[in-house]
Amino acid sequence: MALICRNILVILILGISMETGWSSEEESSSIISRFQQYLKINTAQPNPRYQEAADFLLSEGKSLSLESQSIEFVPGKPLVLLKWEGTNLDLPSILLYSHTDVVPSEPDKWSHPPFSAHLDSTGRIFARGSQDMKCVGMQYLEALRRLKAQGFRPLRSLYVAFAPDEEIGGHAGAEMFAQSDIFQRMNVGVVLDEGLASPDQHYRAFYAERSPWWMVIKAVGAPGHGSKLYDNSAMENLLKSIESIRRFRSSQFDLIKAGFKAEGEVVSINMVFLKAGTPTPNGFVMNLQPSEAEAGFDIRVPPTADPESLEKRIAEEWAPSSRNMSFT
Repeated sequence: MALICRNILVILILGISMETGWSSEEESSSIISRFQQYLKINTAQPNPRYQEAADFLLSEGKSLSLESQSIEFVPGKPLVLLKWEGTNLDLPSILLYSHTDVVPSEPDKWSHPPFSAHLDSTGRIFARGSQDMKCVGMQYLEALRRLKAQGFRPLRSLYVAFAPDEEIGGHAGAEMFAQSDIFQRMNVGVVLDEGLASPDQHYRAFYAERSPWWMVIKAVGAPGHGSKLYDNSAMENLLKSIESIRRFRSSQFDLIKAGFKAEGEVVSINMVFLKAGTPTPNGFVMNLQPSEAEAGFDIRVPPTADPESLEKRIAEEWAPSSRNMSFT
């Protein structure tokens, strides 16, 4: 209960800071301009412009008189760490976390270029990362800017971290950061991270996080001519697995639709790629059954789920070795 209360207090401090209203149209314009600057930096995987983002964030940190440093656990992948020292260094600190990278985009599907940070007449900003999660990182900084302007001094030390590679697993970012001596010395008591996007002025607090399981199922079988029917072909076995996964996905979705569970309380699973076939310069060989087929899935597991039960389902139903299947 104490931990939850401390989380709520931090949210209230930051929320009040942001919702007291802008003091002038000029300040409003400056806040939006800073957000647009950050959004215009193309940090999309697989080739994010990390150094440009780090330079921008370090500059913002220095403008707020925060202790600022760039840490590279992996060369070329900077983690920016800002610090506002508290008045009682014996107390556990607060960490406000966000990530700098964003997922790739398909520019031709956008009404405005994804890194233009276009602001329309209704106040909407179009940009990749505007929700996940550059908006949160800039909200942290603008909240601190307002608190500093009000003469506020935190009792606890306050850290703001901008980490790389979250969209590809976070191994070179948050994972190495959490395992570092730097993090241990910070004595972190509370961490705030990303959640669901909000379409209005309300901020929702989350006390649990679903764990991502990225799974690739591979099926193998004897290749054969496209005109014959074969048992246990790679494609046949993979399709059986996809159908089984689809039924499980539907059962979880039904719990949400019926109102029995919230979205964050079920195991979500979505197929993200399907790879099979023998390529040709113009497409694929159409009269040959492939000997291998793969499918990738993004699975999110809530802390209330039984991971052993899910692992058993994967091994016995979704990728059984009896059907010449494996998974990673």
